[in-house]
Amino acid sequence: MSERELLQIKQEHEALFRVDAHLDRLVKKIELLNYVNPLNIETEKQRFFASKYTASPNFKYPKLKFDPYKLQRLFFSHRLDQIQQPELQELYKEIVYYYANMIQCIETIGSAHKFYYNSLRVYGTPTEKDVENAKFILHFDDVVPTAEEEKKCTSEEAKTYFENYAQAYDFPLRVKLSTNIAAEAMVSNSTRTLYLKKNILFSKNQLETLAHHEIGVHMVTTYNGILQPLKIFSNGLPNNVETQEGLAVFSEYMGGALTLKRLKELAYRVLASDSLIKGYGFADTFDLIHNQYKLNKHDAFAITLRAHRGGGFTKDRLYLSGLRKIYSRYKKGLSMDLLLLGKVSLEYEGVMQRLLEAGLAVPLAHNNLSFETNDNTNTTLDFILNNLK
Repeated sequence: MSERELLQIKQEHEALFRVDAHLDRLVKKIELLNYVNPLNIETEKQRFFASKYTASPNFKYPKLKFDPYKLQRLFFSHRLDQIQQPELQELYKEIVYYYANMIQCIETIGSAHKFYYNSLRVYGTPTEKDVENAKFILHFDDVVPTAEEEKKCTSEEAKTYFENYAQAYDFPLRVKLSTNIAAEAMVSNSTRTLYLKKNILFSKNQLETLAHHEIGVHMVTTYNGILQPLKIFSNGLPNNVETQEGLAVFSEYMGGALTLKRLKELAYRVLASDSLIKGYGFADTFDLIHNQYKLNKHDAFAITLRAHRGGGFTKDRLYLSGLRKIYSRYKKGLSMDLLLLGKVSLEYEGVMQRLLEAGLAVPLAHNNLSFETNDNTNTTLDFILNNLK
């Protein structure tokens, strides 16, 4: 799209672009993952282990850099009635509610029940089918780890690997090491940075998995979103997490990096999220994953941490359900292009198509390279994915 064409479209949809631009300035202040990851993970992990898994961790979190009340008031100050198209007016109303709920999540981090109930409003809780799917996956026997699953790559070596991997994509990649993230790797959408956990070891398979997941989807949708006329593609539509994480794990599958162990990790996350609604504390969830399901203590702690951070964080339940939906779409032969336009979600696919037709969105600039061919050779994974409910 030329600058002249874009200017003409902006003139035709002046109110829409005015609201979108103002929302963009507000949304940049509230990246939830910047606040929900504890600052003292390692010290609390050692204290928990020393207590024989009984003393619940006392996590500390980053201080807020904004006034939640004032920011929420600004979100609700938009004159959405000035957007002429009813469908887009409704879309932006849902966007305002979504981010207002996100602010409440951030404001209550560390406040146990308050944060958990706000998290439910944004991410929901596992359904009965989700839990059944998780248990179905965990029924499969573990396989003997391969040499590719042996952890011997340092975080510095991992950083070099990702920088080299990203050369296949036509966008810059900034990689930084951090001690304050719960996962092995995390993309910051606002800073366009891939953060790696410092002072841990990675396996070759893990590097491949994270490359397909973080760069192949999260960075691809970040940069595609930036190129869209409307900023909301970059900031994220309501309920985009399930679609984005589903695409990211599907990318691991198509790239031949997904393993049964990784799929079981997603299943454990569902059970950990489900334990929250049953009133489990940190030690109870850890006991479920470590003692009942026999996952080693370090991985069990990581799963439990992800579910209990902030006071009860249900985001992790969406990876498996997202994968199931994206895989089902793949089996039907449907394109993933619309879902890679930015941080979009399946439920707004029809809206995305109409935005494209109206010139309010532009086609893909960056595609996922692993989607081009199916490199998975693991028939057990195919059987599992074909039988998820």
